[in-house]
This record gives sequence, C-alpha cells and structure tokens, in this order.
Amino acid sequence: MNLSVQNLSFAYGAHEVLKDISFDLKPGEFLSVLGPNGVGKSTLFRCILGLLTDYKGKIFSENDDLRHMPRREMARRIAYIPQINRPTFGYTVLDTVLMGTTRQVSMFSQPGNEQIAIAKKALQRVGAEHLTERDFSYLSGGEQQLVLVARAIAQQAEILVMDEPTSALDFGNQLRILQLVKELASEGYGVLLSTHNPQHALTFATRILAIADGRVAALGPAEDVLTPDLVKTLYGVDVAFTQTAAGRVLVPLM
Repeated sequence: MNLSVQNLSFAYGAHEVLKDISFDLKPGEFLSVLGPNGVGKSTLFRCILGLLTDYKGKIFSENDDLRHMPRREMARRIAYIPQINRPTFGYTVLDTVLMGTTRQVSMFSQPGNEQIAIAKKALQRVGAEHLTERDFSYLSGGEQQLVLVARAIAQQAEILVMDEPTSALDFGNQLRILQLVKELASEGYGVLLSTHNPQHALTFATRILAIADGRVAALGPAEDVLTPDLVKTLYGVDVAFTQTAAGRVLVPLM
C-alpha cells in the first residue's frame, strides 16, 4: 500500500513548521526521517495519522485522501508505533497487543478467539511470545518496544509509522528493534521511521528523508544522500565517513 505526501505545509498559528514537503512511501521500503529537534518530524507524523488536519497540501493512500478518512479505515492502512511510555493501567502483554485488533470487531464487542490468535502470532513474529502473560508496565524498555511492534502487526495495517522508537533504548535494543523493522520492510510493510541517529538511517534504511528548516533538504537512497555536508546542514557538526567491511561508518570530527 502506497503513501504519498504532496506539497504538505503546516503552521502553528504564525509559526510555519512544515514547508512544501513531498515524498512517497512504497511497500517494502524503509524510509528514515532525519532532522534536528523541532524541525517538524513529529508534526509530519501527526498530519499523516490524521491527528492534525488543518494543513495545506494532500496526503494520499492508494489515491484516497487521508484528511477525511474514517478512523477505522485509517487503522486498516496505517499503524503507529510510538516512543516508549509508561502506561497508567497494568495491562498484560496479550491485552496490549489485542488493542491492535480493535478495528476488526464491532464497537461494543470483545476480541474473540480469532483476534487472540492474531495477537499471539504477532508476539511470536517479534520473538516475544514468552511475555504473553506479563504486565506490560513492568517490562524492560526493549521488551516494551517489541510488544508495541507486535501490536502494530496485529493491527494488520500495511504502513508502519514510527516516531523515534529507539530513543529510550540501550544500544543493543536499538539495534535489535531496527533489525526487526528492516525485516518487516523486507516482508512488504512500508515503514516511515524518524531517528536522531544518522548512522541508524545509513545502516538500516532504504531511503532517507532529511528535513531542515521545515523543508526537504535531501531525499533518496541512504548511501547517496547521507553526506558530510548534509550532516553539517542538519546538526551543525563536522563528520567524515569511513568504509569498513560492514559498510560506511560515520565518524565525528571534534
């Protein structure tokens, strides 16, 4: 399922945040969004998810305008995976993943055997089936993020939107989550993921969308567009790239 953002602009009052942003996301693609704090990455995601609708431009999925799309239909197409947040209520892992199946049942119905099977299969897919009966709020950060990915898989949407999903994780869990996301893209999901780490984008993403001053600063294959000049533009620091047996590695010049 394709996602197309065309000439998107958004302002909070007189403060223009996004300025004429355009890009496409195709099935099987991992598109990483780069940019400094406050550049509008989260605002872009809120527009795509229908949380902000008073933008200029168009956002399409399969030629259908998302601006006025019913919430259930939106959920059929796009799943959102947030940063880790500590829940107020103590749901089990299975209950948390079952929340992803809400669109599959009527408004006042409980998830049935079919939804439970879908949730358990999603947990198995991310290697978290052993956590099924655990309290979600007591899991480690990495375990929680795996469960949130499973919830998105259980939603059975074809587009995954992830807003800095590894920001609160340790180094090992960051790599595990990003490798899982890369595998999901290879299985046909379209993945739109923001990160503060350009090395992550270079290592895992298919393409990069770089945003500076609210505009598209670069868009294209990760190996082509991530250059020292782009990193300087985005973050104001000097870097070099070193070629290793495992690929290009970003090195800060301090």
